[in-house]
Amino acid sequence: MTTADKKRAPRNRTLTLDDTDRAMLRPLLLRPDAPLSDSELADRVICADLMEAIDLLPDRFVDLLILDPPYNLDKEFNGRRFSKRNDSEYADYLDSWLSGMPRLLKPGASVYLCCDWHCSGVCAQVLEKYFTLRNRIVWQREKGRAAKSNWKNCTEDIWFATCGDDYFFDAGAVRQKRRVLAPYRENGKPRDWEESDGGKFRLTAASNFWDDISIPYWSMPENTDHPTQKPEKLIAKLILASSRPGDLVFDPFSGSGTTAVAARKLGRRFAAVERDEEFCLWTLARLQNAVANPSIQGYSDGVFWERNTQREQQQSRLKPQTSSNSCSSRKEAKPSK
Repeated sequence: MTTADKKRAPRNRTLTLDDTDRAMLRPLLLRPDAPLSDSELADRVICADLMEAIDLLPDRFVDLLILDPPYNLDKEFNGRRFSKRNDSEYADYLDSWLSGMPRLLKPGASVYLCCDWHCSGVCAQVLEKYFTLRNRIVWQREKGRAAKSNWKNCTEDIWFATCGDDYFFDAGAVRQKRRVLAPYRENGKPRDWEESDGGKFRLTAASNFWDDISIPYWSMPENTDHPTQKPEKLIAKLILASSRPGDLVFDPFSGSGTTAVAARKLGRRFAAVERDEEFCLWTLARLQNAVANPSIQGYSDGVFWERNTQREQQQSRLKPQTSSNSCSSRKEAKPSK
């Protein structure tokens, strides 16, 4: 029995596939055995090992490259195990495939490389061999095991790099809407904030520290059993900041397909490479679901909402109004989790 065959609680929204689903989705996978053209790659999920597929990919077809390789940890991916190694060996592993990426990228392309603190320094060193480093994003994971003799590890890094000095970046597309705790007024009027039904909010500029990301869990429709799944909201920020509508986003370590799904929802093309067939099938199922539900949790009206605040504002809009002299009572809405 695979992880996707697990029985779920009635309210569990984690993606599941049965054998009928797999049989229907499997023919949609691309399994290359000859060089591919740009048009053959667009919006396709490629089931292949990256090292075998990379030579079949065309030159300069990528506008945005998002890399989420195995971190330097002992981790099992649906029966395949990645083993932790020393820094030098991990650097060699990164270089074995990263060296082939520049050929695939357009001159103005951008690159994002995901990692954790254990391997962040090594990732930066190898990435800088081929690209120009621009910044390091730190994002907060609210999940994580507590530690008795050390600090709880609750952040991950994403290195931002470009092929050159001429690249696209849209800071206005990734602004965050945050609740104002101490609103400042000038001449009696709000300064840099606005009031709505859900409270007082202000738009903040894009920064390299993100504390508004929720890790997918069982009640979210984007959730899968992939052990290291990235949130759609996280990847959406990278896509919106560093690509234009219609651009092609390439993810050579696709996993359960978050990059492909976010790209489709945001009007970009994608190409995704993943060697595990089950993960590829999850990706195809998520892509089909994205047609019916193109929303991204925590992103609406062109802005990214601070965690929980969007839901609270929506609840405020939907809350029944009662007159001040009403003697009827009603329960308060439960706080967001």
